[in-house]
Amino acid sequence: MEESHLTTLGLLFITLIFIILAKLISILYTQFTYWKRNKVPYVRSSPLFGTAWRVFFRLVSFPNYCKYIYNYHPDARYVGVMDFATPTVIVRDPKLIKEIAVKNFDNFPDHRSFVTEEMDPVFGKNVFSLKGDRWREMRNTLSPSFTANKMRFMFDLVSKCSRDFVSCLHDRLEFSSEIEVKNVFTRYSNDVIATVAFGITVNSIEDPDNEFYKRGIDVSTFSGTFRFIKFMLFRLNPRLTRMAGFTFLSRATSKFFWRVISETVTARKRRGIVRPDMIHLLMRATEKKSTQEVMTIDDIVAQAFIFFLAGFDTTSTLMCYVVHELALHQDIQRRLREEVDRLLDDKMEISYEDTLGMEYMEMVISETLRMHPPTLLIDRQCAKEFHLPPAGPGYEGVTIHPGENIWFPVLAIHRDPTHFPDPDKFDPERFNRENKNNVDPYAYIPFGVGPRKCIGNRFALMETKLLIIRLLRKFIIKPSQRTKHPIVYKKADFTLMPKDGFWVTFEKRDNH
Repeated sequence: MEESHLTTLGLLFITLIFIILAKLISILYTQFTYWKRNKVPYVRSSPLFGTAWRVFFRLVSFPNYCKYIYNYHPDARYVGVMDFATPTVIVRDPKLIKEIAVKNFDNFPDHRSFVTEEMDPVFGKNVFSLKGDRWREMRNTLSPSFTANKMRFMFDLVSKCSRDFVSCLHDRLEFSSEIEVKNVFTRYSNDVIATVAFGITVNSIEDPDNEFYKRGIDVSTFSGTFRFIKFMLFRLNPRLTRMAGFTFLSRATSKFFWRVISETVTARKRRGIVRPDMIHLLMRATEKKSTQEVMTIDDIVAQAFIFFLAGFDTTSTLMCYVVHELALHQDIQRRLREEVDRLLDDKMEISYEDTLGMEYMEMVISETLRMHPPTLLIDRQCAKEFHLPPAGPGYEGVTIHPGENIWFPVLAIHRDPTHFPDPDKFDPERFNRENKNNVDPYAYIPFGVGPRKCIGNRFALMETKLLIIRLLRKFIIKPSQRTKHPIVYKKADFTLMPKDGFWVTFEKRDNH
């Protein structure tokens, strides 16, 4: 009798396993034939990892992966891929980008977020991660902080940082010095954000191990094996990853930013301190709030943190690429230096209006952003069903469902010869007075597109211009023996980071 009972249990167990496996196979088959069944051009996927398995196993860099999937169907308006198990559309057509990101924004209002407010208040409450009405409210609160008038308000703080940084660099370097600029420009960005967003003065050249800089390295580094896997797990299933005890930010880093902001806000309220920085603007925004939702210390910390993260890594990388291109193109550097010298002449200081009046500087930075955009992909998550027209002849239209993703492949679009002839050539003339009006605004999206476009882009440009102005006044920038062209990207990073760093030579100018 017992043997019969055990046999029955064994059969039930085997049947259960069989049912589970059959269900799993059915789910995988359904997911990974999704685009084929919907008659949409697609890139082949692998189980679990989707289309990006080569990135996960570090067989290809993320920038090259982005270009690969973009060019897989060169005549299609869009391409279907699987982001792990989530159907995702890669949009290739700028007209379709406008339809999705602007005209039908309410269907695609949010980014896909890996972290909720409950899971991690510092990361989950920032304006990038927030969704729906919470995002709209925070966006409306923050937007006035980044107008031209507010840039003037913060200009002197950034200008002083750039002056102190370049002066310190000039004093420390020999007449001609080879230098890895990502390291030093990250320190400059760190000092700018520390003073503007957190109200704290640091000098990361004189004090290389300051706490702000160490925390910046901690939050912006994804290249280690453990961090890379943790990031991918958060993308696959953020809630389950959190339940396993992982956090997106280390607890020490979260506590550091929270402590710094809360102490600063408390001290300013108690002493009536007014300083022309982001903390002051956020504090004023909380006082003016007319809605029932009150901005808390957590909200202020979250906004200051995302401002710090964006400035620490992406803005410093933009500066690196500007310097890299100037080193490779001496004629362009010479013309830009002439503009700097002509505009400043014998002035002791730079004004905000000076930075706005530099036409060639604007052209150089715009072309740098085209070739080396801060963000490789812009994402949107579907909130309401939306029907896409056919991707091309022989295909059918497809309905995008809530929870599914749209990607705009910024780097690949910027390097598409359809939009930018000879796209791998660095040519600032694309953005001169005559030509810039011919650039399709939806084929040039370095800071995003539509209502969720980066609100801090004015600040990033101001910070970059000030650094380049002061560098060109003091140095001639030349290639070094370790300057790489073309650049080989890191495979363990999700940005445009070169495998061997950004190496150039700084040669001091006479009488400067």
